[in-house]
Formats: sequence, C-alpha cells, structure tokens
Amino acid sequence: MSLAAGDGARLVAAALVLAGYAALCGGIAWRERRRRRAARAQERSLARAAADDADGAAPRQPWLVAWASQTGAAEALAWQAANALHGAGWPVRVEALGRLTRADLAAHGRALFIASTAGEGDAPDNAAPFVRRVMELELPTADAAQPALAGLRFAVLALGDREFKHFCAFGHRLDAWLAAAGAQTMFECVEVDALAEAGLQRWHHELGRLASIGDAPAFSARQFEAWRLAARRHLNPGSAGAPVFELELEAAAGAPAPRWESGDLVQVRVAGSTARPREYSIASVPAEGRLRLLVRQERRADGSPGLASGWLTAGAAIGDTVELALLAHANFRLGTNADAPLILIGNGTGIAGLRGHLAARALAGRTRNWLVFGERQAAHDFHAGPDVRAWQADGTLERLDLAFSRDQPHKVYVQDRLRAQAAALRDWVADGAAIYVCGSLHGMAAGVDQALAEVLGRAELERLVDDGRYRRDVY
Repeated sequence: MSLAAGDGARLVAAALVLAGYAALCGGIAWRERRRRRAARAQERSLARAAADDADGAAPRQPWLVAWASQTGAAEALAWQAANALHGAGWPVRVEALGRLTRADLAAHGRALFIASTAGEGDAPDNAAPFVRRVMELELPTADAAQPALAGLRFAVLALGDREFKHFCAFGHRLDAWLAAAGAQTMFECVEVDALAEAGLQRWHHELGRLASIGDAPAFSARQFEAWRLAARRHLNPGSAGAPVFELELEAAAGAPAPRWESGDLVQVRVAGSTARPREYSIASVPAEGRLRLLVRQERRADGSPGLASGWLTAGAAIGDTVELALLAHANFRLGTNADAPLILIGNGTGIAGLRGHLAARALAGRTRNWLVFGERQAAHDFHAGPDVRAWQADGTLERLDLAFSRDQPHKVYVQDRLRAQAAALRDWVADGAAIYVCGSLHGMAAGVDQALAEVLGRAELERLVDDGRYRRDVY
C-alpha cells in the first residue's frame, strides 16, 4: 500500500505530485463551472421575476431548499430539487440546514427540507447547529396568536434505513417541529428507505404537482458505473476479529478518469441482487491510480456471510465487474480544513477514510497530522500499518497514538489515548486543528465524543461543529 517504492521512488513521487496537482486543478475547474452554472440559473430566475413585475404579475417568491445530510445523499437530492424548480422558472435558495435561522425560514413562503437520520434517530452532524439554536428553543405553538412560522408552507423528504430502529426519525421530528411552529404542510412527509426509487418517485410527483415541474427528469440519487476488481488482499490473518480485506478497483477501460476527494464514499451494488447498495469509505486518492476499499467480512445471525461484504471479499473473482457509485461526502472532505492541522481518530476499517486524508496530505506537503487509531492486536490488526509507518518516517505524520485493546491486561481504546494526551489535544485545537472521526458509531464514536467533551468542554466541541472543524464518518 506504499505510495512509492523501489529504485524509481523519486520518479514515482514526482508523478504523484503532478497527478495530484492535475486533480486539484480539475477539481477547482469543476467547482468553478458549477458555480458559474448556478449563478447563470439564478440570473435567469431573477430575470423571470423581473419580467413578471414588468407585466404587472406578482413576482414568484423564492423557494428555500434545505438539506441535512450525513453522507451526501440529502444534499444531492436537494440540488436535484433546486435544479428542477429552476427549470420551471422558480427562484431557489439552497442551504445546509445547520446554517439557517428561524428568521431565514420565516422569510420564505415555501420550503423543502431533505433530511437524513443519523445513527439511532439523531440529526446529521451538519444539522446539529439548527437543532441546538432553533429547534430546541421555545417557539410559539401553532395555536398561538402569532405562530412563529405562520407564513411558511413546507414539505419534508425523510431519508432513512429500515435496518435501524428509529427509521426516518429526524425527518419526522423536523416535520412535527415545523407544524408546531405554525408552518403549513404542502403534503405529508415522504419516507424513503435506503434511497428506494418508489419513495423518490412519490416525492417527485408531489413536488411536480405543486411547482408545475412537468416533464423534469425523475429524481435519482446515484449513478452506478462498472469497475473492475483488480486486486484483493487479506489484511488480518490470525486476527480474533472477522477477516478484513483491501480491495483495489479500476474504472472500466475507456471510461473517463474518475474523480473523487479524500473523505468521499462509494456505494456498491451487488449484481443480480435487489438488496440495497452498501456504502464504504474510500481509502485512496485518485493520484494513487486505483480506488481502494477496506471491507470487513460480515456474518449474519445464521453464520452466512453478508451479501455485499461476502461477495466483495470472497464471491467476486479478480477481473470481475463491480458496480460502484461515487458519493461526494461533503461533511467529511477536507474542504476549508485543507491547510489546518488535522487530528484523525478512528478504529477498525475506519482507517480507510483516514488513510485517504493522509494520502491527500502527503501529496499536498501538509505535515501537521496526528493519527489516533485503535484495533484488537498490533500483530494482526494494524490495517494500513506500512503506510502509516512510512508517513511517520517521512514526516507526513507528526504524531501517532495507537490503542490495541488486547495487547495488555486491561483494555485500552482510542478515547483513553485522547484523555491521556489532553494537554496536547487542547494545544492542537487552540492552534486551529480540525478533528475527523471515522469508524464504528457504537462504542468508538460515542466514546470519542465524550472524551473530547471532557477534555475540550462541550461548548467548545459544539463550536468546532459549527465551524466545520469536527467532522465524522461513522457507521
């Protein structure tokens, strides 16, 4: 998994730098094109509104499209809705829910909310500021003399997964809160299980009926493409845990060079199966030439292998086609933290998303990186260990703290390492560090959040969330 090896190390390193620079330029150009397209669309909408005024017709009031997303699906659907509204001549404002205030909601006549549910019924991390600052404040109820949002008409698209106990809980909570604040629903909350087409089509139908969208393209969350399984390695032989495999995938011959950023995800669709696609963190950057995944072989209650993980780790042969959809994961990308010090915290196969960030930082020459990683035993479970040691040796990784829980009589976890390094943690945060957490939701992520709150204070941790300096990719 090393980035450069052998006698041609300098040539390989130079090639990687050039490739990384090309990817950066391509990404900048793509974002600039998207910004210009959005600006032109907004100008067309304003022009239509001005024409309405000139003709004596009432101008069309802008729609608000707000999204609360943990992995990027809600954001993608929000932009699809906005584009459809633009195409029908409506001016639109698109915002992350966490950036909105009650005044923002009250200033619009119509609003769409596309809301995912994280974990066991929680709001996505990027919606936490709205929940804390707006939803949890005292608001007039709908039967008050002047309801807070009496002038707002709204609809909610709730995204969830029926494998979790509290299906679509945050979407329903948001829907109920809006109604209690006096807003009027345009149609009942639409539930979508694992981005199923049936739910998305219902949403499209209801929205089209209200906004006269007409023949706009149907809503679709993902575009799957054919990739080739190029290599597979068993990373933890002898481990007390389930087998973990590293997969390397290549885009189909003749396909455009795929682009993604560190922190992004993929969905894998098992051919011939009606089961929902599975999501995995990408463990590499495009400059490395292949898309890499770390997949733990899951087992069902009856001992049979999980559908996606079993097929990826044992069923598929080298050279077989794998259907993938790249997911832009804005919540876990480096974004505005690209030049800041990074504290990367994770366990198990969560090293995948952190490895991607370290590879990006190595290409960019950013060396203020601190990795805190935990697993069972160092001898078997140090996934990405050779890369981590190489980055430590060349200075890319300034600090490294490891927590192998079964290598000593008493178990030690990553949250214990954070408490032990409390002074250093506070110093790094004071110096502008951003914190990225990747791995299991239960146990690790909750324990890390508690440890960070103890060391930094809950108020400081909430400020980091608001500033985009505390980001999580947990499952």
